[in-house]
Amino acid sequence: MFAGMKVEVFADDQSSAQAAAGIIAAEARAAVEERGRFVMAVSGGRTPWIMLRSLAGEEVPWESVHVFQVDERIAPAEHMDRNLTHIRESLLEHAPIRSDHVHAMPVESSNLEAAAKQYAGMLFKIAGSPPTLDLMHLGLGPDGHTASLVPGDPVLSVADGDVALTGLYQGRCRMTLTYPVINRARRILWLVTGSEKTGMLARLRSGDRSIPAGRIRQDRAVIIADRAAAGTANKVT
Repeated sequence: MFAGMKVEVFADDQSSAQAAAGIIAAEARAAVEERGRFVMAVSGGRTPWIMLRSLAGEEVPWESVHVFQVDERIAPAEHMDRNLTHIRESLLEHAPIRSDHVHAMPVESSNLEAAAKQYAGMLFKIAGSPPTLDLMHLGLGPDGHTASLVPGDPVLSVADGDVALTGLYQGRCRMTLTYPVINRARRILWLVTGSEKTGMLARLRSGDRSIPAGRIRQDRAVIIADRAAAGTANKVT
């Protein structure tokens, strides 16, 4: 069930990010042609911001694109810790996507439990029942986390909801998509760069379910990695 993950290795983070943008654009065009809309969720990180900036220059049917967040830190509006801040800077300021098609996690709410349910409801409204996203973009942490599914957090056990809250991790609690909605996605796109990811990338590729990332299904996944993350023995595209 979880076998068959494709891996493509590029020279550096810039070329990896550009390749990932090309994949997203192609998936968007195909989804809009087949189903009339393209719904994706994006994760945070330095290389993903390069990816989104590159995506802004691709041929994308923006009018029919919806963007959700994979996860978000509980932080004030426009704070630099917020993934949304960087999504705005890298994508919204450069691509003609409708602002109401970018669905921010409501982490400024005074009732975060209710806010998580609200976000799950938006997923239901836009991506169907059960919500099935066209593309789920994920990163990989040096500790094996993905999204905000971090080692040892109770969120790893959530099986009856698509959006949940985490405990404290690296100074912030977070809102995150959970395994059920991630594993329903039609395409899972991993973007993994940096030598600090080498060990965990090998474990991800081997299907090591002892790390949070290893519980993501592989049969619908492609990994875009740079040479530093993949190891120099890997073929570079």
